[in-house]
Amino acid sequence: MCQYQDEVPRLGVKKYKHGTEAAHGIAWLGEATMFPQPVGLACTWDEELLRQVGEAIGTEARGFFRRDPDRNGLTLWAPTVDMERDPRWGRNEEAYGEDPILAGKLTAALARGIQGDHPFYLRAVASLKHFIGNNNEVDRGECSVSIDPRNMREYYLKAFEIPFKEGGAQSMMTAYNSVNGVPANLNPQVNDVVKGEWGMNGFVVSDAGDVLGTVNEHAYFDNYKDAVAASIKRGIDSITDDHPISKQAIRDALADGTLTENDLDVALLNTFRVRIRLGEFDPDERNPYSGIGEDVIGSDEHKKTSLDAARKNVVLLKNKGGALPLNASRSRKVAVVGPLADIVYRDWYSGSLPYSVTPLDAIRSKADASGGEVLHATGNDRVKLAASGKFVTTRADGKLEASLDSAEGAETFELTDWGWRAHSLVAESTGKYVATADDVHATADSEEIFGWFTKEALLIDRMEQGKLNLSAWNNARIGIGEDGLLTVDPELAVEHSSLGSPEERKASGSAKGGVTVSPYDVHVVQDGVREAVAAASEADAAIVFVGNHPLINGKETIDRPDLTLPEAQEKLIRAVYEANPNTIVVVVGSYPFAINWADEHVPAILYTSHAGPELGNAVADVLFGDYAPAGRLNMTWYRGADQLPDFMDYDIIKGERTYRYFRGPVLYPFGHGLTYSPFEYEEVNLSRSSISAGEEVNVSVRVRNAGDRFGEDVVQLYGTAGASRVKRPLKQLLAFRRIGLAAGETATVEFAVPASELAFWDVTRDRWCLESGTWTLAVGRSSADVACSCSLEAVGETVPPRDLRRPTSACNYDDYEGVVIDECKDGGSSVAAVREGAWAYYADADFAAGGVGTFAAKVSSPRGGKLEVCAVGPDGETTLGSLDIIATGGPQAWRTISGSIAAPSGVVGIRIKLSRDVRVAEFRFE
Repeated sequence: MCQYQDEVPRLGVKKYKHGTEAAHGIAWLGEATMFPQPVGLACTWDEELLRQVGEAIGTEARGFFRRDPDRNGLTLWAPTVDMERDPRWGRNEEAYGEDPILAGKLTAALARGIQGDHPFYLRAVASLKHFIGNNNEVDRGECSVSIDPRNMREYYLKAFEIPFKEGGAQSMMTAYNSVNGVPANLNPQVNDVVKGEWGMNGFVVSDAGDVLGTVNEHAYFDNYKDAVAASIKRGIDSITDDHPISKQAIRDALADGTLTENDLDVALLNTFRVRIRLGEFDPDERNPYSGIGEDVIGSDEHKKTSLDAARKNVVLLKNKGGALPLNASRSRKVAVVGPLADIVYRDWYSGSLPYSVTPLDAIRSKADASGGEVLHATGNDRVKLAASGKFVTTRADGKLEASLDSAEGAETFELTDWGWRAHSLVAESTGKYVATADDVHATADSEEIFGWFTKEALLIDRMEQGKLNLSAWNNARIGIGEDGLLTVDPELAVEHSSLGSPEERKASGSAKGGVTVSPYDVHVVQDGVREAVAAASEADAAIVFVGNHPLINGKETIDRPDLTLPEAQEKLIRAVYEANPNTIVVVVGSYPFAINWADEHVPAILYTSHAGPELGNAVADVLFGDYAPAGRLNMTWYRGADQLPDFMDYDIIKGERTYRYFRGPVLYPFGHGLTYSPFEYEEVNLSRSSISAGEEVNVSVRVRNAGDRFGEDVVQLYGTAGASRVKRPLKQLLAFRRIGLAAGETATVEFAVPASELAFWDVTRDRWCLESGTWTLAVGRSSADVACSCSLEAVGETVPPRDLRRPTSACNYDDYEGVVIDECKDGGSSVAAVREGAWAYYADADFAAGGVGTFAAKVSSPRGGKLEVCAVGPDGETTLGSLDIIATGGPQAWRTISGSIAAPSGVVGIRIKLSRDVRVAEFRFE
């Protein structure tokens, strides 16, 4: 029942491991082919490419399985399908964007590639993660996110449905968070929706430590027996947790009847069904994938796919006056500057890179071929540090020591500012990062910034007169020990990383003796910005590489503090542009950035994710026109975090989040991306002028490459509903296709749109509804760049007025203020008031028949309160009555209360007002 399934020799069952990380290549098992981060793969908008990437990942999984079948399993924890409703999410790099159709189609293609196209046998298995509503890192193991039925069905569930139904994914991982008060590993939608409605017959796995976390973090149960038993009954088939504790909890649950053997049989049937389809119990000659050997790992074919993906992930954000592509004959001397110019970073879910080509490497290669010259500057300061009058040196064992009376012979460090206090130091004598790996000493011996706790991240507070305070990753100050070594002061360590990690600090030692903590004097050996400006001043063109480090200020456990670039990088861009107006900015990052100044001033801007070993070649090919970019943004790039609602607000409809609902000005819209060839669109045509439930319409448009070179374009189809009972998206993506056309070539692009894509979730009847009305279908280059459009009549239904005489779930509201959705342990969900004056509103309630004079509701309240019922009509709001609620004994102690109210008449809206901490599960008028 656990992740590492034991061998059962008498049954011929071998050891098996559930879960090999494979977000964009096989991770943590050594060298493997790496592809762009999923955020970059999503920017390709290319389903066939994603299938090829998935095939390469699944094939290499087979290679690793051949190497060590006990340790290297074939069930891969990828792709991440979570909706990216907020660009501040720390794991933004791992997922596929803010739109459920884009994310669903691309992850479906990746899943098909991973699993193969054999009707029975599987190449490997795709485990979709993390189900569901997982889009914040801080407090993720304890928090509950509130998602109402419309948001859930139309947005969060939609993204997962597609890779199950179209991609055939055979596994899924649940999330750490709770949803509407219920831990995700207990979410009834696992059985009811995923396995029931969608028919997924593979297995569901819990996230690492999360089943026991139902006790440890969520405090939902007070013992492991009940937590494990409930998880299994709710659909968890494989437990990724402490094995002895989990297994003992299962035994205890079997002993007292909380679990039956049949409960285990159901779970094991699901996991073994998948193992059987992987061919484990069949002769090799039956399985078309059994012959795959280790030689496929890092194959030339996979390298080509990696380069293709890296090229296709590049997005041309701006290109004023044809600044790009660069002409090698006219740009004889190029300045390549910035902290990301000469390095390729890997993120937490990367394998070891067998090789890497940095942007500087690739640009130099092109310059050498054309007789050009490349100047390079990191833009980083080179400094020496002194504390208590002593300069810092590096000892032979890598430890830093304050021992010299003068700067001569002292260590020189390259200082990179990653923003929000986070910095990294590289000692020139060792060429390695300074880290506090043991949480005791600062040592210059780390090969790269990497690890669950990013201990190469040093926190710096700058002071006047060239001084700074230096702290370790966990905010513990770094001072001078009695032995002169740079030492972490354990008295100042905090349990939570100041970088935002909710994980507890896990020090492997403690400082010995007293530690003197005082500011460090900074002696600048070389001014990085001045060096970059000097290079730019000499060059015909300057290329500034900026962005993020994938393990600092935004990763698993760390949400991003803002959308801006680090202040040091903004300063570098401005200084270089002032020195050379022919400046190009390349953003290498895991997230959208608010680069407003650069967009206003710099002629050309490119974006790429951390795209793996071929990053440099891909970017250089685009810069010099050997490849025409056609990537499109998978997320809205906002102008600032002030345009976003509260980070924990998961209601994209009311909060008007993502391109679907956001009305303000943006930096770059969803779907945006330029290229080097103009593409012209002709009139859009429909196969039919109207559509009914169960039907589909074919939409076609002719596209012509009006340029003088081959190019690619991403044709995007959006729909906008007309008048509706509910708030519909401003526009929603219905289909897309990436195409390539030669100069002057024309192609007809066709999309099939089923009527179901035009439906919304009707909370009055708990079902999908195709509403009668006129739709506008628009084809274009982005969500904001429409080339042509037409009208389509939806022949559906009109939502009837609500009948509130029937029991009505309180969470099926039309509007609200001050409430969240919580659990009702008597069954279903409830609306919980989190402040005084909270309310929920239910529109279009029909009381024409009369005969209503009583209101009843299932409620709970730890301290008691009041429930007020109001009618909202054309003439305003009228109070119908109120009910006093006596303390029920706890938030999950439910009772039904009723009382007389004034009789509403006609069709009106009903507003239910609640005192703080009052919960309502359901109500009805009598």
